Amino acid sequence: MLIIGHRGARALGPENTLRALRTGMACADLVEVDVRLTKDGIVVAIHDAAVDRTTDGTGPVKGFTIEELKRLDAGGGETIPTLSEVIDLVRGQTGLVVEFKEPGTEAIVVSVLMDRMPERLFLVSFHPESVSMAKKLLPGAQAGLIYSQEIVDPVGLARSVEADLILPRWDRVSRELVDQAHNAGLLVVPWLLNTPEDIEEAIRIGVEGFSSDDPCAARRYLEGMGEERRVLSGISRTGS
Repeated sequence: MLIIGHRGARALGPENTLRALRTGMACADLVEVDVRLTKDGIVVAIHDAAVDRTTDGTGPVKGFTIEELKRLDAGGGETIPTLSEVIDLVRGQTGLVVEFKEPGTEAIVVSVLMDRMPERLFLVSFHPESVSMAKKLLPGAQAGLIYSQEIVDPVGLARSVEADLILPRWDRVSRELVDQAHNAGLLVVPWLLNTPEDIEEAIRIGVEGFSSDDPCAARRYLEGMGEERRVLSGISRTGS
């Protein structure tokens, strides 16, 4: 089962920073970043449209040049990384999930990715048009539709934009949805799973992976479950 480190490893370091990504890379199969453009057209990893929540600055991301953004403290002395810096960090080590926050920026983001492609890459967005465009621009990557609100036919919508996977909020996931997605050839990778109970349920209903704020805790739990199964299997064989 795939584990994705949400915003690197948001519970373990300042989100979307290189520190959080390094921490997540130690445990996750892929790490996720959100991307936006600066005033001078540089792709950077930051979730919000403004820098206020995650840095010591104030104002919209698109109001800063990259030089100005780099002066901001994104937590513990970390800076807002460029997508190029993120790729250089993860390439050859861990897969990467890139979430498009701004429709219309797909071509610029993909141009950066094409220069130094990670071994495994998911291009995802809440915006169906971004998923469709990403798939057209970089057909070799896997594209995914994220959603949190109720959608009448999420599988049909995902197929209409040529997505390879759906990434529903966890409370939108059911065994019926998973079966429908699998019948349509789609992977199911929900978010955010941060408790053992949720991880157990995800395994039970057959999803391919999940996103977590603490991928290291998730990894420890999965490995513990595997060890428990091996022990129980050994006891069963011994008793037979």
